[in-house]
Amino acid sequence: MRIGELARATGTTARALRHYEQAGLISSERASNGYRVYEEQATVRVRNIRYLLAAGLTLDDVSVFLPCLDGDVAASPPSGKGLRVALERLEVLNERIAAQTEARDRLEAALREKTGDRIRPVA
Repeated sequence: MRIGELARATGTTARALRHYEQAGLISSERASNGYRVYEEQATVRVRNIRYLLAAGLTLDDVSVFLPCLDGDVAASPPSGKGLRVALERLEVLNERIAAQTEARDRLEAALREKTGDRIRPVA
């Protein structure tokens, strides 16, 4: 199937697919007209990539799961390395959330101080 067909079948964009290919997560052949051609199995792989990205992993993180991207990633038990990567990413996300929460709290406190505790939501 061509890149546009794969994009439609997986709910992504051709640009994202080219990015996944550049990262080594999917591969294609070139037709005589230069178009990328993907095997049908690529739909499973792309859906798994999107599942892992939606879970908060990065493309680099997803590469650890390369051996199991053609199966049911959600139902498969993670490897030790996959589990370590996921736990490390969770720690990074928790740190970012904590930093953003602190920034929000500081801003809110400053606004309350400057407005006499009369913060109004911005529409």
